[in-house]
Amino acid sequence: MSFKDILGHAKPIGILQNAIQHNRMAHAYLFHGMAGVGKLTLALNFAKALNCLQGASDACDCCISCIKTDHRNHPDIEMIEAEGQYIRIDAVKDLQERMKFKPMEGKKRVAILVDADRLNNAAANALLKTLEEPSPANILILVTDRPYQLPITILSRCQQIRFNPLAQEIVTTLLHERFSVENTQAGLLAAASGGSIGKALDLNREAYLTLKNEVLNFIAGISADSSLHRLTFLRFLSDDKRDIMDKLDILRTFFRDVLILRETGRAEGLMHQDRVDQITAFAGKRTTGDILTAIRAIDSAERRLIQNTNKSLTLEVMMFKLAL
Repeated sequence: MSFKDILGHAKPIGILQNAIQHNRMAHAYLFHGMAGVGKLTLALNFAKALNCLQGASDACDCCISCIKTDHRNHPDIEMIEAEGQYIRIDAVKDLQERMKFKPMEGKKRVAILVDADRLNNAAANALLKTLEEPSPANILILVTDRPYQLPITILSRCQQIRFNPLAQEIVTTLLHERFSVENTQAGLLAAASGGSIGKALDLNREAYLTLKNEVLNFIAGISADSSLHRLTFLRFLSDDKRDIMDKLDILRTFFRDVLILRETGRAEGLMHQDRVDQITAFAGKRTTGDILTAIRAIDSAERRLIQNTNKSLTLEVMMFKLAL
């Protein structure tokens, strides 16, 4: 794969190709945007194009350098990832030692820090020294969904490139043509993905699709006086952390659809295209204020669960505020 094969992200690709053409690369880049939109893919393709033996602004996909990059065994292109919860200082120090020398084969040594927001404090401080004293033979690419978690001193020393969500039709095309997802299913997944091909692929799990239907069926069965059903729904939500987060995400996207339909009267942009009748009925019985309160309650519950607050209490408080 090369730049020409990537769908979407025309602006980031243009910036990177222009830098290659004029040999004016930054010593450090920050690729940031929502999860699953292709930041890491583009980082690898940038590294590939930089070291392509054809010397153009895009990879040729044929030379030995491109082939090695595709097989993830190019000696001058490396990915640094977290060990456990954090990227640790030893990984940064090892990189700094390698950066003292010229690239082994390529024109540039490219180090890609995956989930760079997971640098621990010591590793971030060590990396800062490298950013303050850049070497022309080395390029750092920090990839993150959460740039706000990085120290401002690191952010200020990187050229920041933002990745926007992919258009729904692009996600549909990728799912259908590259991942062999049936076209109708691809359209539903793309609508629910929010512009993230990674999320669309995750949503394509049979377990997730079953979970989605269970959540939306519970919502459909709840009425204002169905206290027992609410209690059953609360017990259904109480699960292991991964499943709870998935269920809350489904809840949020449902209320988001309700809000869009209520405010615009249009169903085209809804994530849950297979539940338009349910969303329409729900929107007709709730005020905009009710829906916004519910969305804020879900967001608050997610934040609290990430902070490891009491699970049962958090979900009970959220349920009290939901417009069900």
